This record gives sequence, structure tokens and C-alpha cells, in this order.
Amino acid sequence: MKLLTLGINHHTAPVAIREKVAFDPEFLQEALHDLRHHIVGANQVGLPEATILSTCNRTEVYCAANDDAASILHEATFDWLAKTQRLAPSSLQPHIYSLPQSDAVRHAFRVACGLDSMVIGETQILGQMKDAVRTANDAGVLGTYLNQLFQKTFAVAKEVRGSTEIGAHSISMAAASVRLAERIFGSIADQRVLFIGAGDMISLCATHFVAHKPKSVAVANRTVERGQELADTIAAQEVQSESFKLSELPSRLHEFDIIVSSTASSLPIIGLGMVESALKQRRHKPMVMIDLAVPRDFEPEIARLNDIYLYTVDDLGVMIQTGASLRQAAVSQAEAIIEDRVGNFMHWMSGRKTVPLIQDIQQQGERLRQLELERAMKRLMRGDDPQEVLNAMAQGLTNKFLHGSLHALQHSNGTERDALIKLLPKLFSSHTKSEDQ
Repeated sequence: MKLLTLGINHHTAPVAIREKVAFDPEFLQEALHDLRHHIVGANQVGLPEATILSTCNRTEVYCAANDDAASILHEATFDWLAKTQRLAPSSLQPHIYSLPQSDAVRHAFRVACGLDSMVIGETQILGQMKDAVRTANDAGVLGTYLNQLFQKTFAVAKEVRGSTEIGAHSISMAAASVRLAERIFGSIADQRVLFIGAGDMISLCATHFVAHKPKSVAVANRTVERGQELADTIAAQEVQSESFKLSELPSRLHEFDIIVSSTASSLPIIGLGMVESALKQRRHKPMVMIDLAVPRDFEPEIARLNDIYLYTVDDLGVMIQTGASLRQAAVSQAEAIIEDRVGNFMHWMSGRKTVPLIQDIQQQGERLRQLELERAMKRLMRGDDPQEVLNAMAQGLTNKFLHGSLHALQHSNGTERDALIKLLPKLFSSHTKSEDQ
């Protein structure tokens, strides 16, 4: 069985490229089925196992396929990704990484532990990976190998976080957002803050901003009920809050000094014209806009406007690299744990290759046992002496047990004979010892 991870992330591509490769969570199961059928249809190989991890910082395809598909797995997966996302292969190729076998295992472990994240040691990626695995399982495309890989991945992440300080000294996206806003306004306490969306990232950002007691907070969301839930949570912290429909955004954008957005929209929801109108109504009072979404929620052209300070996830990434030296010791510890666990997993994969052989040997042994047992039962029913019947059955089983090995030894020569001479004593010695014990 062959493993492959093919992907793009914040190390290899800017947000302008990453947003073009991101998958809508609602269509992820459909994409997984399409990927499998694309590989099978093009190359007539068995259905591969597959999982897609798509976040603001990465889109990765994890595959496991039979050995006969190994030579075409990379090409077929890359071809599918480019076609599905309507990208020219030449524009995607420079940003893609392709990791086979142990490299794929090591990468999965590092991602889950937060070592490959923009925020080293962050925990959100682990939840996102679990969601991706759950989606693949629900779609029926998570087989034995990927299931084992990800279960081991989650165990390694738990071990690393429990035995190192990998999460210490890190600055989260949410904390970095607050710091960026403070650079412009000095204090959050005098500002009106708008959150667009109501998912996990926005909820986390809200917690950080509310801790600074802003003048007011509003939540704009497609689903009013979900936005109101977040607004109620903020109100419980004694901060004035409200929620409104996303459709009201054009008429209300000018009211806010800080806008933080993270939605699952495939297209920008805040355009240049909307912001220009808001600035006129504000008489060009500065606005801080923090776009945590991939694909982006703000049109890039907005950044060119005077009095607008627009930041993307890549901009925040520069800030959160501070403290890297303090985390280095924990990173080294984590890498050592991961390297050991990669070896363990590859040993398990190697062992899986012998499963068909073991099953064949067991089935053959069962057939021989049944044959001798049937002969013994017939003799007993005829009234033969039980002691003689048992001796004959034991002799028959022994002869059949030894026949294959002795026949191979007698008809071999040269290096093959030398190898058998070394191997056979080990096999029978192991059997004898286990029986004695």
C-alpha cells in the first residue's frame, strides 16, 4: 500500500493562491468521491482511500492506494486538483508539495501537533483535521490505512502536547488581531468592533477583543440566530452588543472602527465600492479591517484606499513568528517524538504486507486439519482403536506440516539452499519453544 500527501500551504503559497484551492466544506464529500473516481477512471486501479484537509492556511489531499497505483497517484491527484479548482497546472505546480510514504506520515504528525502551522503549537488545526477525517469517514472513503494513520496522528498530537511546552509562548491569530488594531488606535476601549461570521475563529477573536472592553460590539452573520448567540455571549461580559443580518452590511459598515471577518464564502462579501461609501460617511476616519478568511472576504483593492488598514492571514503570520526562539526547545522535543512514532507506523505498514500470506498459510493449515480430522472420525466410526487413530492423525499432521519445508530444501541449490538452511531452524526452533512454554 502506498501513501501520498499532496498539498499547498502558507509556507509554499500566498493567500491569493491558497484561496483558489480552498474547498467549500459543504461540498467536501462530493469532492472526495470525485477524486476517487477520477483516479480509477484514468488508470483502472482499485479505489483509493482519501481525505481532504482544507483550512485558511492549507489544502491537503491524503491518499492511500494499492501498489499498482503508486506510479500514477501523484499525477492523477494533481491533475484532479487543478481541474476541480479550475487552475492552470503551470500556475499551481510551483506551490505544490508531494510527500510519499514516511514523509506523508511525518507531515501528518507535524500538522496535528501544530509544528507546520503559522502559529507554532496552535490547537485549532487538530480539530480541523479531526473534522476532515470525520467527513471522509461519513463519505465512506476512509479505509484501513488512512484510518490507522489519523488515529495514530491524533495519539501523537496528544502525546506531544502532554509532554512538551509546544503551545507556550505562542501568539494566536486572535491575539495578533488585537495587537494590529492597537497599533492603529492605541486602545480598543474607545472603538466599535464588528465581527462578520459566527464560527470558531470569530468566537475566539471575540473573546480576545471583548477582554479589552470595546465601546460596542456587533455580529453580522448570514444566520441571524447564530449571530445572536455570539452577541448574547458577548453581552454576558458586560459589553454592549447586537447582531444583524449580513444583508444589512452595506448600510451599516460605516458605524464600525474595527472589522474582523471570517466566513466560508467563496467570493468576497465586502467590495471596494462598499468601503469607499463607508469612508465618505465616516469623513475618512481610519478603519482597521482584518480578513481571516480563505478565500478572502475583502476585495484586495480595498488595501489601496487611504485611511484603510487591511490585514490578511499572511500579514498576521509575520507578527506571530515572535517568540520562535522561546519555542525552539519544545519544537525539538516534539520533532524527536514524531520521528520515533513515524518509524513505528512504517513498521506497522510493512507488517501489513504479510497479512495476505499469513491468511493463505492459515487457510491451508485449516484445510489439512479438516482432512486429517475427517479421516480420524471415519476410522473411529468403524470401531478402530482410538489410540491408533490418534497416532495416525498426529503422524499425518506432522508429515503434512513438514512436507513443504523438506521438499523445498531437497529441491533447492546454491544461494536458495543456503538461505533455507539458515531460515528453517529458526522457524522450527521458535515453534518448539512456544510449545514448551
